[in-house]
Amino acid sequence: MRIAQIAPLYESVPPKDYGGTERVISYLTEALVRRGHDVTLFASGDSVTEARLIPACGRSLRLDKECKDQLVHHVLMLESVCQHADEFDIAHFHVDYLHFPLSRRQAFAHLTTLHGRLDIPELVPLYQEFSELPLVSISNSQRAPLSWANWKATVYHGLPEDLYSFRPNPGTYLAFLGRISPEKRADRAVLIAKRAGIPLKIAAKVDSADKEYFQAVIKPLLRDPLIDFVGEIGDHEKDEFLGNAYAFVFPIDWPEPFGLVMIEAMACGTPVIAYPHGSVPEVIEHGKNGFIVNGVSDAVAAARRIPDLSRAYCRKVFEERFTAERMAADYENLYELLIHDRHDHPPNRPIEEHVQ
Repeated sequence: MRIAQIAPLYESVPPKDYGGTERVISYLTEALVRRGHDVTLFASGDSVTEARLIPACGRSLRLDKECKDQLVHHVLMLESVCQHADEFDIAHFHVDYLHFPLSRRQAFAHLTTLHGRLDIPELVPLYQEFSELPLVSISNSQRAPLSWANWKATVYHGLPEDLYSFRPNPGTYLAFLGRISPEKRADRAVLIAKRAGIPLKIAAKVDSADKEYFQAVIKPLLRDPLIDFVGEIGDHEKDEFLGNAYAFVFPIDWPEPFGLVMIEAMACGTPVIAYPHGSVPEVIEHGKNGFIVNGVSDAVAAARRIPDLSRAYCRKVFEERFTAERMAADYENLYELLIHDRHDHPPNRPIEEHVQ
């Protein structure tokens, strides 16, 4: 198949440091290339890929301090996609709803994977207006606010099987990895570690929007000798950070659409202690590859039970459910269905749902 992948431009593909969406797009793109497809990636110019790269800007917009209007580059990229439309059998968009008015009017097959939260009131009339456009969720729970939308499948994220090393022996610290923000609840991770008497390492990015929260809420907690704030880390550092952990803590306070870091931990064999929000119950098998907890006391009790879990089983779950090859195969099947349906249905008409 001739496949276009259209990425957001805020980070490169893959990102240099933090960036879950762009990382998943990279894993999918490279897996599709390995599987023999003709793939074109629309992304920032500093992206690295075995696919054909059509750069929409010189470098990722987060790193371009001179860029004043990031939307301009996305609009130009979508125009470029349309200009190249006859070169693709299907276009796979990862830019939320930005392309909807264009895609509705194009003859090529397309789908949109939604990577973010959908519990935003303003989204309801938008998805009602574009109700015929085919969507993919990254967890079943993500769909809940727009359960009536034109969902074609849930495709869980996947990682390259050899990206992380399995480590059979647990380390001595709890790990928190991701972003410092109120909904990620690093403060809960600190409280769990202190009550459990287990060291905690925090590897996290602090966005500009969250600097005040970091200074006021999180930074004072870092004075405890049990807490080690590592800062933002990249892919090459995650393997050791997660693999050498006793357990990974995921004490979120929001409807997490997927939570890539949970499967990164499992790829290393590291069990997960997580709060039951969003996708967590779909990824974690309570008492097998981690614990789903309700509150700090519950999390502390779970931490004491981590030795009861098999790190080999955590890795096995990753290999069976969350590899990039499985993700690419799922999308291949969906691409074929949508291409077939597009041949049978003219544009602007809804396509019947085939995949749950």
